[in-house]
Amino acid sequence: MSIVKNEPKYKNGILQAIRAQLEHRAHWLYLLCDEAGKRGLAWRAVGEPAVRRCGLSQGAELVKKGGTDSLKGLRKTLFTKPAQLVFEMDVLESTDDKLSIDFHYCPLVKAWQKAGCTDEQIATLCDIAMCGDHGIGECYGAVLDLPKCIAKGDEVCSLRYHK
Repeated sequence: MSIVKNEPKYKNGILQAIRAQLEHRAHWLYLLCDEAGKRGLAWRAVGEPAVRRCGLSQGAELVKKGGTDSLKGLRKTLFTKPAQLVFEMDVLESTDDKLSIDFHYCPLVKAWQKAGCTDEQIATLCDIAMCGDHGIGECYGAVLDLPKCIAKGDEVCSLRYHK
């Protein structure tokens, strides 16, 4: 039986449509990693650097858009109200040097659950996907810690950016 519990509290039509798009992207990541594995390549060896590059690119654009490397700027440009609704986030702290957010739902995890991934695969895919968030943090001069993670059986994903 799976240790991963991941059910949304809010299920209106717009949120479901947005989540479906995110699930589709997560399904791509799973299929790319699965194909890499079939060719003898480790999922992490292929996925982590690629997703990190994406995060670095996105992070550079976010810094430019917000005009600051303050973590308050990251909250305003990436963790917007719509994003907070989709991931059922609680912003716990937002300062120039610290950003703490708890996610109560993850559409990526839902996609991997629907694809029939094992708990171990879900945890690995989450680690790979989070390389993007680490890259974004790097662009803000910050480190990202993840003390809790839905994909690993926790009730929330706790993202903790700090400088």
